[in-house]
Amino acid sequence: MEFREERIRQQLGKYKFRDLTIEELKELNRTFPNFIFSMGTYTFKDGSQKDLLNLTGTVPMKHQGTTYNIPICLWILDSHPFAPPLCFLKPSQNMGVRVGRHIDAQGRMYLPYLQSWSHPKSTVCGLIREMAVKFEEELPLYSVSAEDGTRQRELLSYISQVTDGVSSMEVKGPSHAKVTVIGGGDMALACLLAVSAKGTAGKLVLLDPTDGEPAGGATADLEIFSLPNVQVTKDFSAIAGSAIVIVTVNAWSNSQSYVGVLQSNVELLRRIVPTVVHHCPKCLLLVASQPVEIMTYVTWKLSGFPHTRVLGIGCNLDSGRFHHVIEKLVNSEEGAQDAWIIGEQSENKVAVWGDPDSSAKNQISGKLYPKIFQEQLTSRALEMLKGKGQRSWSVGLSVADITHTLILNNGKVHSVSTLSKGLFGVQEEVFLSIPCVLGSVGVMGTVQTLQEDVQIWETLQRSAAAIEAVQQQLRL
Repeated sequence: MEFREERIRQQLGKYKFRDLTIEELKELNRTFPNFIFSMGTYTFKDGSQKDLLNLTGTVPMKHQGTTYNIPICLWILDSHPFAPPLCFLKPSQNMGVRVGRHIDAQGRMYLPYLQSWSHPKSTVCGLIREMAVKFEEELPLYSVSAEDGTRQRELLSYISQVTDGVSSMEVKGPSHAKVTVIGGGDMALACLLAVSAKGTAGKLVLLDPTDGEPAGGATADLEIFSLPNVQVTKDFSAIAGSAIVIVTVNAWSNSQSYVGVLQSNVELLRRIVPTVVHHCPKCLLLVASQPVEIMTYVTWKLSGFPHTRVLGIGCNLDSGRFHHVIEKLVNSEEGAQDAWIIGEQSENKVAVWGDPDSSAKNQISGKLYPKIFQEQLTSRALEMLKGKGQRSWSVGLSVADITHTLILNNGKVHSVSTLSKGLFGVQEEVFLSIPCVLGSVGVMGTVQTLQEDVQIWETLQRSAAAIEAVQQQLRL
């Protein structure tokens, strides 16, 4: 391909280091002349857009004596060569993406060369050579059979959007448990630091799935001010062996409808969850993404896991606050009768007490209160909690609390989002926050010794119906 320097120079007018980029493109053209240069609009996961240089071509590699040409697409960021390209496979109609150590289900590549990118040592030519080596170790594509055609067309639809500029992972003890937090924002950092402070995880991984350079700077700060036993990465293969994977990612946009925002989150999880499952087939998935009831349901559907291994943070934070306020109100050191906030994370959440008249009295702990006193305590406690929000640091503490129980396998009860069909008269396949007994296998059971209250049951049933109505509008 002829290298038209002046034309490319004009196209790269907004690039911060245009001259350095052009010199590298010249070398690429000499070494791999099959690559085609073009400009396109790339849409990042947060909805922001940039006009970026797009490189498409093939990577020659040999496998068992046969030469193959693997089609790829590279997006060159405007901070190149100080930031690595965004790399994707671009399979043809008869090819399927083979998920591996460095490739996710949608063909996004996370090579070690990209993780250690550093100018001037790292170059696009060096990256392509690294691809050839890795492709020879593990073939990235396979031939698609006829029965896989429909699934592959859906994948190719996604890939074509990306390459056209649209980008819509049994615990034995605390010393060995590996925990991964997925996300690049304040929520992810808060969860990571809180879990680290608990000291029950042997190793922590912060997987930042965002494109290009870190947006909020949190992951960059962790790389500068490193913490013991904490790894910061964009490589999904680094999460392999995780006992618990905490999902915090969210896509928000003021320009979209509520259902549109939720669908964006579905697409975001569609890129992440299958790859997590590939690398961590035995892990527990703890969802902190919002709205947690729907995002936990989506994560469960995309994972294919039993519902007991997928749970959301639910009303654990509200329940902890509620119980704490009650103890302060009664000035008791004995501990109060079991009480939780349940339902959905909204104004429809409700308070519920353990039932002292249940035949299973051994599940009720703490001091018992008369019903009239419970109602007074509930009213006062909820009034005191009205001004408290769901800030990143407080949610992080709640996530660490749940993670601690899962790792230690101590059977503690938490109000978390779990599949609630068949409970409280709920008929829909939805996740609501219910008091659950948690352990190393996830949700081991739900607390059945709750006081029956018609109004509470009706509130939960209305929440379930409303959540299902939204879920039915989503494309999973």
